Amino acid sequence: MSISKTQIKICGITSVDQALEIAELGVDAIGIISVEESPRYVLPKEKKEIFYTLSKFFPEIKRVSVVKNVPINKILEVIKNNKSENVLQLHGDEDISYCKKIKENLKKIELWKAFRIKQTKDLDKISLYSNFIDAVLLDSWNKETYGGSGIRINQKYLEDLKFNNKWWLAGGISIDWVKKIIENIKPDGIDISSSIEIYPGVKDISKTKELVDTIRKYDLQKNNLYKN
Repeated sequence: MSISKTQIKICGITSVDQALEIAELGVDAIGIISVEESPRYVLPKEKKEIFYTLSKFFPEIKRVSVVKNVPINKILEVIKNNKSENVLQLHGDEDISYCKKIKENLKKIELWKAFRIKQTKDLDKISLYSNFIDAVLLDSWNKETYGGSGIRINQKYLEDLKFNNKWWLAGGISIDWVKKIIENIKPDGIDISSSIEIYPGVKDISKTKELVDTIRKYDLQKNNLYKN
């Protein structure tokens, strides 16, 4: 029997040192915010350095660039100039046509599309994207920001979800919610940012380790339950 492991992404990293510390914890993906209005925004030159360093020392980690409503020609130029990025996460209002064009031009890059969920009908359109993206990321809806708000999606919207693509859960992920997420919601991955921060863009490494260890503990419990 294969062992089920919940993927872990830590998002909103702003320095090389923190990227390396968090990579050491055994996470599966590290995200950098390329949205200028975000308090976790990282300049292109600094992002390039972080991703290059990760690719050198932790090549197996997914290096996720988070963007929002960027013209396609600019996206293509940025990716061309930063070969260390291997995942592009669209966190805005990008439509199916946009995703299709990105996939056609960036065949070696994974494309993740974030959807902000306010009510159940927001889930209905996601299946239409399935042929043009590699993964779905569900985040909470907030009128003030497109991400990193620390607000959770209503859990009743999340149970028994099925997508054609792998999917990640974001929004208010904290230790007290992890057990329910793994047992009841069962996403392929968990995306964590604000709940482990000292302030926006700076993670508390001890909190991050505690959360990663907790996820792995419940993964192990779940697998042992299935074995029995």
